[in-house]
Amino acid sequence: MARAVFLDRDGVLTSSETRDGRPYAPRRLEDFRILPGVLECLEALQRAGWRLIVVTNQPDVATGKLDASVLEEMHSLLSASLPLDAIKVCRHVDADRCACRKPLPGMLLEGAVDFQVDLGSSFMVGDRWRDVSAGKAAGCRTVFIDYGYAEALSDEPDHVVGSFEEACRVILGIGLAECGLPGM
Repeated sequence: MARAVFLDRDGVLTSSETRDGRPYAPRRLEDFRILPGVLECLEALQRAGWRLIVVTNQPDVATGKLDASVLEEMHSLLSASLPLDAIKVCRHVDADRCACRKPLPGMLLEGAVDFQVDLGSSFMVGDRWRDVSAGKAAGCRTVFIDYGYAEALSDEPDHVVGSFEEACRVILGIGLAECGLPGM
């Protein structure tokens, strides 16, 4: 079976705006930016054999704050710019009680079926409590990028880092160790 790195989008691959200690996803295409170093890190993960699957909550579509066509343009840009295997999107709000909205593991479970992924050998990388909880619920190891947001974690992450580059080094190092090779 394959192993995957499930990736939150905003704050992990792309920039988000922080206001009052909370991150907000971009709502306009001109504000949508891939973070520095992301391409190089994803290429390294891909070379090491990891499937790369984005799992992102985008409730602004349901609330009318983000047009669905703009979201599609954003994801077309991501797909064209980064070596991703898939982008899974939940457009719901909590009140919809769907199985795909993180912290529930629906998008991760779907990605695991689509790509025959062993969830126990996989990682979820995110910058919010929902990402960590979704990863834990799916049976993945979790890497939390701590930006100091004003929100508490519901589950303890396996690894806490300060950047996506550091998250990639952790994953690559663990992957090498599991293959019996010396770390990075």
